[in-house]
Amino acid sequence: MIELSQIQKRYGPRVALEMPELTIPAGEKLALIGPNGSGKSTLLRLLAGVIRAEQGTISLGELGRAEIGYLPQHPYAFDMSVQKNVELALAGEPEKAKLAQAALERAGLLHLAKARANRLSGGETQRMALARVLAKPRKLLLLDEPTASADIRAIDQIERAIFDFVEQTNCTLIFSTHMPSQAMRLSTHVLALNDGTIGERGETAQVLQSPQAESTKEFLKNWKL
Repeated sequence: MIELSQIQKRYGPRVALEMPELTIPAGEKLALIGPNGSGKSTLLRLLAGVIRAEQGTISLGELGRAEIGYLPQHPYAFDMSVQKNVELALAGEPEKAKLAQAALERAGLLHLAKARANRLSGGETQRMALARVLAKPRKLLLLDEPTASADIRAIDQIERAIFDFVEQTNCTLIFSTHMPSQAMRLSTHVLALNDGTIGERGETAQVLQSPQAESTKEFLKNWKL
């Protein structure tokens, strides 16, 4: 179980996230929705330990950092082959080459295993980084706009890879998305953020089809599920 209490994160004078309390049960599939600047990426970065809050506490229970997979919105490609980039997540694994290739196949990038990673397109880099995250079992998966740079065909492949991984590992999934339809496909619950605060939270279908908060209604009004 993940528990946040009295969290406040600032960037200079601006309060990016104000969260008095949030509990996420183990095994939940939680989609974070809301407009740009609503706090989605900030929340994921706090949970991943990339940044720290000015105040408040975050408890990840007994989770160790090695059990957390985090995909930032703009992942980095190291100047080595695509396969070697994925193998970075598999240090100490006796069959890391085989595991890396399996992860690349799930992400639809096996044909680029020997290519230089820093020459990939933005969408390919994102899929390579996802393969790196999915190369071994995790108990918590944090994904920031995992299909933001992908085309329609790649979106389907990425979503299928995420869905299968979560089903196989029974991990907790928390991801941000600007696509309510993606939240409907991948999540069981939705957390709608607005100006760094919680607008509403509930089961995916309820929040997306019958939102209660005005901020959620405003965000969803131009979207068709």
